[in-house]
Amino acid sequence: MTKYIFVTGGVISGLGKGITAASLGRLLKDCGLKVSAQKLDPYINVDPGTMNPIEHGEVFVTEDGAETDLDLGHYERFIDEDLNKYSNLTTGKVYWTVLSKERAGEYLGQTVQVIPHITGEIKKFIYSAAKTGGADVVITEVGGTTGDIESLPFLEAIRQFSMEVGKENCLFIHVTLVPYLYASHEYKSKPTQHSVKELQSLGIFPDIIVMRSEGHVGDDIKRKISLFCNVKPDSVIENSNIKLLYEAPLMFENQNFCEIVTRHLGLEVGPPDLTEWKAMLSRVASRDKSIVIGLVGKYTKLHDAYYSVAQALAHAGYEIGAEVEIKWIESENVTGGGCDHNVLKECDGILVPGGFGERGIQGMVEACKYARENNVPYLGICLGMQISVIEYARNVLGLADADSQEFDENSPNQVIALMADQQGNLPKGGTMRLGAYPCKIKAGSMMEKAYQSSEISERHRHRYEFNNDYREDVEKNGMNIVGQSPDGRLVEAVEIPANDFFVGVQYHPEFKSRPNRAHALFREFTRAAMNQKYNLK
Repeated sequence: MTKYIFVTGGVISGLGKGITAASLGRLLKDCGLKVSAQKLDPYINVDPGTMNPIEHGEVFVTEDGAETDLDLGHYERFIDEDLNKYSNLTTGKVYWTVLSKERAGEYLGQTVQVIPHITGEIKKFIYSAAKTGGADVVITEVGGTTGDIESLPFLEAIRQFSMEVGKENCLFIHVTLVPYLYASHEYKSKPTQHSVKELQSLGIFPDIIVMRSEGHVGDDIKRKISLFCNVKPDSVIENSNIKLLYEAPLMFENQNFCEIVTRHLGLEVGPPDLTEWKAMLSRVASRDKSIVIGLVGKYTKLHDAYYSVAQALAHAGYEIGAEVEIKWIESENVTGGGCDHNVLKECDGILVPGGFGERGIQGMVEACKYARENNVPYLGICLGMQISVIEYARNVLGLADADSQEFDENSPNQVIALMADQQGNLPKGGTMRLGAYPCKIKAGSMMEKAYQSSEISERHRHRYEFNNDYREDVEKNGMNIVGQSPDGRLVEAVEIPANDFFVGVQYHPEFKSRPNRAHALFREFTRAAMNQKYNLK
């Protein structure tokens, strides 16, 4: 029978429940188990697709096109398994489903209530994760903090769930804060005690407590938490500060985390084989070069808005032996000929990531122009590809008014536009090209050199496309179309062969990058930047 692990959080948010869940997933996978992961989010939005990136961070997209919380990116990068639409559930999605059923008469006139209808839908979703992926273990993170009103239906649902599958098939992990008081030079266990007491009052009794702390808390605190929170002494696990995120699985395994979990669940497996993971960490430690990549975006005030991009750059650095420093450049500050061009001169490579809306677009165009004219390695992702086409049309084709239909409905030269079947008053949520789509790559291109393949599959999240009316003019003047949909209808990638590396892709390669397997485009982009800096051509 599938085993279920629930990860809850207490005291404050942002403690690292996602990293704890993802690290455990990696350990269990390296024991030979099939692992799946999911996140239950208490916000009322149906999904994070329409949420402000500066408030919420990036939207992570799964293979099947679900727009999800960024924690799912942690799960995929650590566990190296493609997740799906059953990997992220929100309060909004639960109520949407229940109300739709009520309107359709599926409840046969019953009074629809939180219990059993809302909790029932949540449990159904958890079961679906196991059925869809055939997982041996499903790890479910419950978003929010114990004690929050909005989290109560989810906590009640997992309490009921544990009774249905049997406690021998279910494990509760509670991640809490153990703060350090500098005035008295001691760690305090009281917040953890109160958080666990709150959780127990809801009928959930944690089997393992993960203490989030600044440093080593000491055995006395562990024993106190074990005694007052009713868990075994070895089931109090320390999660202290580490230099590199990907060291977390080793930190946990040094405390026998995996053995404790498998013992609780009655799983007869050997210790995790972390050979590959340790080899990756060894490559990280042996990096002997450094490069600076300028990330020119409109949401740089919150770095989490580009979290997967930042991680993909780091992964590429691990593979090529270079530490990648990101210079966060707010696109609104990049102005024609202004002092901010000096910031671009400090960059070994320039990356323009995805985004929506017209704010800051001119600065991205300026950054792209600088990269093209000065042969600085350039990678444009989604909006970044569209920017490269707009810039080329304006400054090489001589179409000064070239723009995207998204930014200027009246532009006579909309080099980026909606396709014919997309016209009309489309709603904002869930109407984009989402999820994995195939792409055919042109022989002899930079893309083919990077991927070593003539056909790939990548994840999309966008609405506007390259306008096919401009294909001939663009290619005739030196920008090659090197990636297309199999039917040739959609442009997926462009590049400028005259430059050392200048590639724009309509999709989001960052979602498929892994710390132990860098994405091909990010690897070649950072390699080009390193080769230029160190004259390694």
